[in-house]
Amino acid sequence: MPNINLKRLSEELGLSISSVSKALRDSYEISAETKKRVLAMAEKLNYQPNPFASSLRRKKSITIAVVIPEIANNFFALAIDGIQMVAQEKGYHVLTYLTHESFQNEESTIKHLQGGRVDGVLISLCRDTDSTKHLTSLHETGIPLVFFDRVPETMECPTVTTDDYESGFKATEHLIKAGCKKIACLSLSSLLSITHKRVHGYQDALKKYNMKEDPKLIIECTNNNQSNLEVIKKLLAKKDRPDGIFATVEKLAISTYYVCNEMKLKIPQQLKVISFSNLRTASLLNPSLSTITQPAFEIGKESASLLFRMIEKKTFGNRIDKIVLKSSLIERNSSR
Repeated sequence: MPNINLKRLSEELGLSISSVSKALRDSYEISAETKKRVLAMAEKLNYQPNPFASSLRRKKSITIAVVIPEIANNFFALAIDGIQMVAQEKGYHVLTYLTHESFQNEESTIKHLQGGRVDGVLISLCRDTDSTKHLTSLHETGIPLVFFDRVPETMECPTVTTDDYESGFKATEHLIKAGCKKIACLSLSSLLSITHKRVHGYQDALKKYNMKEDPKLIIECTNNNQSNLEVIKKLLAKKDRPDGIFATVEKLAISTYYVCNEMKLKIPQQLKVISFSNLRTASLLNPSLSTITQPAFEIGKESASLLFRMIEKKTFGNRIDKIVLKSSLIERNSSR
């Protein structure tokens, strides 16, 4: 059977091509009875719409881009699930770009997307992003742009984040209440907004409980796992080692577990640990890991919903949405 197109469908129904097209798009201009007739005939003839041709007519790609620093992080995997769900409901494709925590990769990806290859962009910055020129250039082309989780602090733009400061405060407070007297904070990059807020929460919790802050206990790690292992091992090898660790990202908590196992340090007896993490197996670790769990799926979903409101021009004037979702502290054996 030859491919059934709109013209053939309109001939079978005795309707104009325009009316059939509108009916298939559920337009308010077409009556419910006519829509029912069109859908029944489309099913009978096995009509398959051509999204590419449709997108060319509307000058849209029917595709959005998601730019993330890594995929191994469980947060981003869950966030993409949320984004994908909304995109599918809208009939859009999702292109995912990995920057591998490289600013050069991020910059080249954004330049690649400026040619109108996508209808909108969702992005979480890499750890090395120290300039927003490439992002400003993309924004100036008119392509809708939404930041999530790792957002720029020097650019007015729509964002979807979690309560990083409050969660950093609660994580540190939790360790203090668990009996820790000397707490280290493991961070990823001083350039990231999430690092600033989580570390600030850590510092304010120490102040609240009259605990002296030691700058040497705020340790900036890298994207190199081996290097992180060596830094954490050096920290825990000291005679006056910390008795608590707040890891601002989950990879640093896992590195801490590896080091403790190698050094035969017992968690939580000798070192209590809590981390930002969406690790599905956190409860299965030995001991189970106490976590600040971000609503990653919801962050992805909200980010995509916000982007599509912009694509469909349903935003309210020059309003810039800044959505903040709550994270939850889940106490497990690593901090008991």
